Amino acid sequence: MLLQEALVSLSILLLVSVVTSADPTFNDDVLGLIVFKAGLQDPLSKLASWNSEDYDPCNWVGCVCDPATNQVTELRLDGFSLSGHIGRGLVRLQSLHTLVLSNNNLTGTLNSELTQRGTLQLVDFSGNNISGGIPDGFFEQCGALRWVSLGGNRLTGPLPVSLSYCSTLTHLNLSTNQLSGRLPREVWFLKSLKSLDLSHNFLQGDLPLGIGSLYDLRHINLSNNWFSGHLPSDIGTCSSLSLLDLSHNYFSGNLPVSMKTLASSSFTFLRLRGNSLLGEIPDWIGELATLETLDLSANNFSGNAPSSLGNLVFLKELNLSANFLTGEIPQSISNCSNLVSIDVSRNLFTGDVLNWNVAFLQGLRLLDLSSNEFSGEIPSNIWMLLTSLVHLNLSTNSLFGSIPSAGIGIGVGGLKLAEILDLSSNLLNGTLPSQIGGAVSLKQLHLQRNHLTGQIPPHISNCTSLNAIDLSENKLSGEIPGSIGSLSNLQYIDLSRNNLSGSLPKQVEKLTHLLTFNISHNNITGELPAGGFFNTIPLSAVTGNPSLCGSVVNRPCLSVHPKPIVLNPNSSNPSNAPPLIRKSVLSISALIAIAAAAFIAIGVVAVTLLNVHARSSLSRHDAAAAAAALAMSVGETFSCSPSKDQEFGKLVMFSGEADVFDTTGANALLNKDCELGRGGFGVVYKTSLQDGRPVAVKKLTVSGLIKSQEEFEREMRKLGKLRHRNVVEIKGYYWTQSLQLLIHEFVSGGSLYRHLHGDECVCLTWRERFSIILGIARGLAYLHGSNITHYNLKATNVLIDAATGEAKVSDFGLARLLASALDRCVLSGKVQSALGYTAPEFACRTVKITDKCDVYGFGILVLEVVTGKRPVEYAEDDVMVLCETVREGLEEGRVEECVDARLRGNFPAEEAIPVIKLGLVCGSQVPSNRPEMEEVVKILELIQCPSQEFE
Repeated sequence: MLLQEALVSLSILLLVSVVTSADPTFNDDVLGLIVFKAGLQDPLSKLASWNSEDYDPCNWVGCVCDPATNQVTELRLDGFSLSGHIGRGLVRLQSLHTLVLSNNNLTGTLNSELTQRGTLQLVDFSGNNISGGIPDGFFEQCGALRWVSLGGNRLTGPLPVSLSYCSTLTHLNLSTNQLSGRLPREVWFLKSLKSLDLSHNFLQGDLPLGIGSLYDLRHINLSNNWFSGHLPSDIGTCSSLSLLDLSHNYFSGNLPVSMKTLASSSFTFLRLRGNSLLGEIPDWIGELATLETLDLSANNFSGNAPSSLGNLVFLKELNLSANFLTGEIPQSISNCSNLVSIDVSRNLFTGDVLNWNVAFLQGLRLLDLSSNEFSGEIPSNIWMLLTSLVHLNLSTNSLFGSIPSAGIGIGVGGLKLAEILDLSSNLLNGTLPSQIGGAVSLKQLHLQRNHLTGQIPPHISNCTSLNAIDLSENKLSGEIPGSIGSLSNLQYIDLSRNNLSGSLPKQVEKLTHLLTFNISHNNITGELPAGGFFNTIPLSAVTGNPSLCGSVVNRPCLSVHPKPIVLNPNSSNPSNAPPLIRKSVLSISALIAIAAAAFIAIGVVAVTLLNVHARSSLSRHDAAAAAAALAMSVGETFSCSPSKDQEFGKLVMFSGEADVFDTTGANALLNKDCELGRGGFGVVYKTSLQDGRPVAVKKLTVSGLIKSQEEFEREMRKLGKLRHRNVVEIKGYYWTQSLQLLIHEFVSGGSLYRHLHGDECVCLTWRERFSIILGIARGLAYLHGSNITHYNLKATNVLIDAATGEAKVSDFGLARLLASALDRCVLSGKVQSALGYTAPEFACRTVKITDKCDVYGFGILVLEVVTGKRPVEYAEDDVMVLCETVREGLEEGRVEECVDARLRGNFPAEEAIPVIKLGLVCGSQVPSNRPEMEEVVKILELIQCPSQEFE
């Protein structure tokens, strides 16, 4: 392809040379633009007007000329869907001062020649796929350069020191790349700089002093990096600063006092969330009078919230959540009449809830006071004041009194925009106001664990968007309104542990999306409905209703003839076949799974042959070199031996600590006694730091297939930044051409596979199993949110923390390194070496491989955890495919047989059945039918019951 492009470019150059010699009006701009176009693919024909026979480029799309000279001064091609490389042709445009190629699909590396002409003032290549480092020459002769935007690409390596030469630079955006290393002090030499955005990279270390000399700096965004240490003490002398975002880093210590001098500027935005800042929130914060956003969440702040917050009269967003703040919310906050969002959840605040001048609540869209120690009554006029509210969460406090009825859902003063209303886990009494039906946008209603009385208002059916209703553990009475059957979006209903009576309305049979329906421990009478969800409703979801009859409660209904059992006509299991074993013809999906497994097995053989040479090259010299390297003291995050030293290779640690490996522990890489396990990518050993802390080291057995050190290190830096309680932390790596090691945290409890199928495994309780499923879901959702597809999800790649019981997803991200060396079918055999977890699209080259592959594997894992059975099991003359077996058992009402026999009678069916259904949905053969992992997490959190009965 590259050869073809070169020939095309050469042909154009020859053509242009002929035309140029024949016609003196054919200028350099035409020549440069035609050559530039030759290196592009233009699928939408946006550049159709660029014609070599037209000697005037001023009429070409995207070109702007100087009317005096007819030379191109601006080239704007943003959002043209162009691909290809940024060729040298643009160098010929000698009068060009504006070059905008943003939001295309351009690849290749940066060309220093573009900026060395001295005329360019604005360069915008953002939103492309440009890779490689930023060459020093790109900024060495920047001349009049004022605006540079390279954000949203795949740039790697450090920031060049030559950046400091651009004395006229006012805007610099290098965000959302893979830049690494420390921030050079020379950046602060850019005295004209007004905006600096380096967010979403892998930059590390302390911020050097000197930022205070940038008197014109207005916006600085360094969020989502690895910066550490204290905030710069001179940051307050940036007298023009209006936006400061240092969130999601590793900053520690107190807020620097110099920040209060920012009060003299138009300082409107301060976000420091997700660091390790501590101490009290200083009183001088109220002197930053122009602030509109203040976000100090997810830090370690303590003490009282300062009353000076009331001085921030322009404040729109206040977020102090997830700290250790105590005392009362200062009443002065009612002076902040422009507030749109207040989140002070997950602290230790006390006092009367909303003990403010509530008139200022009228503009609020989000109010979250949950998980504190608030008390008191909800103000009677609150609903009339919350005219713009979308999200209200007052849960897990000590609120008492009744839910105010005046104004709820009435006219313009009602909850017309509210989507989430959560008053759960309080001490509220009285009735649920009938006007709740006016909250027509409501999606979630949580009032569980209170002391509410009276009836469920039938007007709740007006809330047509509802997908979750939880009124459990109250004192509600009367009948369940039949109108609830019109809420077609409902997935979760919990009315358990109340005093409800009457028969269950037939209309609830229309709720086709139900995952959970719990009416247990009430006084419901009559016959349970039949059909749909109610064919599989668990006994625990209806128990505690003495006058309820039907097959589920094993109590016949008087004067009602028993209904015939209707078997699934598509079931391949004969009625006399033993449960969970099929002796007849396998289903189509089972045959597909078996065929895919055979195809994968061939792939495994192929990969094994490819790796013979790679494994043979791992000599004792390599292992000894690795041991020596691991014994080095790592003083900085990227401390390593010289890259040309092949004896020791390159050791990188992400912790930033002086981690010292015990030489004896490193030598254990050659000791099979320290081997923890073997997988599709390599062998894992346990070793220790010199302070005794254990770590796990994976010695990759695919070394011969990883040719690019740059690509390997780029992927490792990306993986090393991941921090989540349900994801195994990558601590570092070691590289030589023939040996690669991955250093990650040691998880003491071993693999999920061992807990489910090991010879000495102890039976997991239902609560432990549910926690493991939820942990895996959260870990996967985090990986997908970080743009990482696992590809290799199976029970052996989920580890269990022995101390907490938490599940941790491991062995992620490595498949991407092999994607260029192997086709995906062979790769799937190498990665998915455990039979049964492979998504069916791996066997089809025309289907795109996405995160939905992980969702499929997760669905199979869910069923494996619930049933205690492997994804594929073999009996004499038969194969049992777990997904098919569970689906048939569920459809035929054999719920008990779909749960691990060791848990029989000791699990909550109201949780188990929705979980099984969720696993089947995730394991759908069609990728588009599988939910996103974020949705899966939300569903599991809704399914989870508060009962401790099955611990």
